Amino acid sequence: MKKARQSALCEGLSEGSPLEDLRRCAEQGDARAQTNLGRMYANGRGVPEDKAEAVRWYRLGAEQGYAIAQTTLGLMYSLGDGVPQDYVEAARWLRLAAEQGDPRAQYFLGYMYARGDSVPEDDVEAVRWYRLAAEQGHADAQTRLGRMYAVGEGVPEDRVLAYMWWNLAAAQGDEIAQGNKDIVEQQMTREQIAEGQRLSREWLEVHPPGGN
Repeated sequence: MKKARQSALCEGLSEGSPLEDLRRCAEQGDARAQTNLGRMYANGRGVPEDKAEAVRWYRLGAEQGYAIAQTTLGLMYSLGDGVPQDYVEAARWLRLAAEQGDPRAQYFLGYMYARGDSVPEDDVEAVRWYRLAAEQGHADAQTRLGRMYAVGEGVPEDRVLAYMWWNLAAAQGDEIAQGNKDIVEQQMTREQIAEGQRLSREWLEVHPPGGN
């Protein structure tokens, strides 16, 4: 019974939970608690800011396969934040999370393929990961995917699809996407713009904001 109560406590924890409860669950191996504790150390929220300690807790969660921890640890390696910068390690952790469907990881892995950071530069692979994130509503990925269609990198050049993805990202408040959409709109026919708007509406019908 005590173990069941402890399990229920750990399941209900968030970053705003009492520190002693988070630490207790983290020390017992709860990956979500480990990740939340890592975030607290990373941000200096409720504890002294300590990036190395943040990395330690993120790693514990990541090694259990918790995608949010894997993504965050990958980004810390990419930035050299709390650990020496290491793009190979960054790509490894981001890939593990991306393969679990984490849209942030998919976006950043796509970005690494587009730039050739520790992975072969590969626009087709970049598009694949951008698309997976974009289909989940990740605005930055939608913006990047729109650019790939606009310039024909990794996909055939297609202003209508570029417009569609920028239109979707702009609707989420992405200013870069809005600017890009305004520019490409001037290069499109009225019929192409109408088609891009139709595709946007159809996408939103299948992927409503806030939906799963």
